[in-house]
Amino acid sequence: MTQAEQIQAKTANEVRNLAANFTDKLDTGETLTGTPTVTVSPSGVTASTVAVSTEALTILGESVAIGKAVTCSVSGGSAGTRYTLTIQCGTNASPAQTLEVSCLLDVT
Repeated sequence: MTQAEQIQAKTANEVRNLAANFTDKLDTGETLTGTPTVTVSPSGVTASTVAVSTEALTILGESVAIGKAVTCSVSGGSAGTRYTLTIQCGTNASPAQTLEVSCLLDVT
């Protein structure tokens, strides 16, 4: 599993947008497809509006092409807790692959 380079932070009351770059895991010409899933550990943070990117994004200063990132909104959590968000998504490869990236979220 690939760990994202950035540790996201939010307060318990905020709703924040998060984007995870899958470019380095994808083969040449391959894109993400379907409905991604987000698992949070420990429980307490809710991820919603989870989707494959439909426009080019800039993530950590890097341009990320359409279909090569997953975006979501995160809410909730307990102050002083670090959460791991594990994001899984299928691809258009033949046969299809299921790729996984994780990122850290500190709730302050």
